[in-house]
Amino acid sequence: MPVLLRSAALFVLAALFEIGGAWLVWQGVREHRGWLWVTGGVLALGAYGFAATFQPDAHFGRILAAYGGIFVAGSILWGVVADGYRPDHWDIAGALVCLAGMALIMWAPRGNG
Repeated sequence: MPVLLRSAALFVLAALFEIGGAWLVWQGVREHRGWLWVTGGVLALGAYGFAATFQPDAHFGRILAAYGGIFVAGSILWGVVADGYRPDHWDIAGALVCLAGMALIMWAPRGNG
C-alpha cells in the first residue's frame, strides 16, 4: 500500500477509536447509559493510542499535530452521523482549513529534515 494511503487509513482508524471512544464515555456518563459504555470507550481510547504508532513518519509531534485536523473534521462528521448534528458553513470551512493544515504538516515535500 502506498505510504500516503497507509497514513490516511491509519488517521481514519485513529479517529474512529478516539472519537468513538470519547462518544461512548459521553453516552455512558452524560446520557446515563452505564459503565459498560464507559468501559468500551476507555478500551477504544486505548486502541487509539496504538493506532498512531503505526504511522510511517517517525516524528511523534508531527503525527499528533497532523492528526488534529482529522480529529476536527471527524468529530463534526461523527456528530452528523451519530447525533443528528447539522454543521453550518463555518463548521465546514473550519474543518476544511484543519484538513488542509493536516495535509501540509503530514505530506508536504521535505528534504531529509
